Amino acid sequence: MFTPCEDENRRLLRARDAIDRHYAEPLDVPTLARIAVMSPAHFSRRFRTVFGETPHRYLQRRRIERACALLREGSLSVTDVGLAVGYDSLGTFSRTFASIIGRSPSVYRSAWSGVAGVTSAQVPACFVRAWTRPAALSSFGEASAPTSSVVSPP
Repeated sequence: MFTPCEDENRRLLRARDAIDRHYAEPLDVPTLARIAVMSPAHFSRRFRTVFGETPHRYLQRRRIERACALLREGSLSVTDVGLAVGYDSLGTFSRTFASIIGRSPSVYRSAWSGVAGVTSAQVPACFVRAWTRPAALSSFGEASAPTSSVVSPP
């Protein structure tokens, strides 16, 4: 019914969807490869080819996207945000956050708190996600990523 390429892409999408759903849980390449019904080495190579980044980097980016949303809400401490999105240590969370977003979680939170008096209820969530989404290397199944996806608040 499907060509071998279509079948492989569907299995890769299944693994990517598992990352999206279970980003806060410990996920490793062998687990994701089992979901995609592939060997771990082949899965890693094909995932990178199809989506433009390794499974680990994709998982990191998804966790940081969720962390950005939690930091904008402001109800949790930075440590609790890191734990909520699946990081075991504040140091690893902060280092990963800074490498993807370009600033520390605390600086990110303070930059978004009280931006020109605009509350999160006044800006549609879809716009906030689009403005703050870390840039992806691939546009497989998604709109093209802007060159600079992290927009500083006014």
